[in-house]
Amino acid sequence: MASESGHETFGHTARILTSEEIEKLQNDTQLVTDFKQNKFEKEAQKNWDLFYKRNTTKFFKDRHWTTREFKELLNDSTKNDQLVIFEVGCGVGNFMFPLLQEDPSLYFYSCDFSQRAVDFVKENELYNKDRSTVFQCDITQDNINGTVNYNSIDVATLIFVLSAIHPDKMVQALHKIYQVIKPGGCLLIRDYGLYDFAMLRFSKGHKLAENFYVRQDGTRAFYFSTEYLEEKMTSAGFIRERNDYVERNTVNKKEGINVPRIFVQGKFVKPHEKS
Repeated sequence: MASESGHETFGHTARILTSEEIEKLQNDTQLVTDFKQNKFEKEAQKNWDLFYKRNTTKFFKDRHWTTREFKELLNDSTKNDQLVIFEVGCGVGNFMFPLLQEDPSLYFYSCDFSQRAVDFVKENELYNKDRSTVFQCDITQDNINGTVNYNSIDVATLIFVLSAIHPDKMVQALHKIYQVIKPGGCLLIRDYGLYDFAMLRFSKGHKLAENFYVRQDGTRAFYFSTEYLEEKMTSAGFIRERNDYVERNTVNKKEGINVPRIFVQGKFVKPHEKS
């Protein structure tokens, strides 16, 4: 079954829903009021600051899987060039610090919506201002060119970040990232996929729009189909090189269940200028 936007409504190549799951989604039609939606948007930064105040540096694990999934993060040892990475949504450094430890040739620009998260990064004993520039910004509207020059980045990353941005502002954010990437450079992304277990766990009263939900703490999450992700990326100027669903099973020992996780993962390239 397809929605008006052309997306498959109740199944795709990575996840076929049960009849119970289909019924749950079909019955979850009431959206959060416009007043509350505007409140969540206005308080988005505050809600992420509160998230890091509650969880400090202990919520996310270090992401040691990134070079296995994204070979583009490995610098070519035959070259002496420094690989410059722009991490959008750095959190408390779980992505950046492991990579800097593994490869001394990397340089990072890292930003986050939350000033509290940025402060945690700078307080970390691994933080080295000679190998990284870390700053707070709202990627949907702030001018980042004062910190990151146009056409200067080899690889940009969005790891579970785009989903937290309102769908109406995604292309605007992606275009700002596009501007600082070198022609021929790329944007790597992993994020929540359509029909991920976390999406199916939302109870009524948490739906903001199609595939867009708000958590109890006020932070939000969008669940992407590969088609929707590609639509946003190409609207910002990128060309798809890879764009796939990734299936993972996470065992939740506390609840005694095997959790099916669905992510989208892709590589999108900034084309060279035509001569």
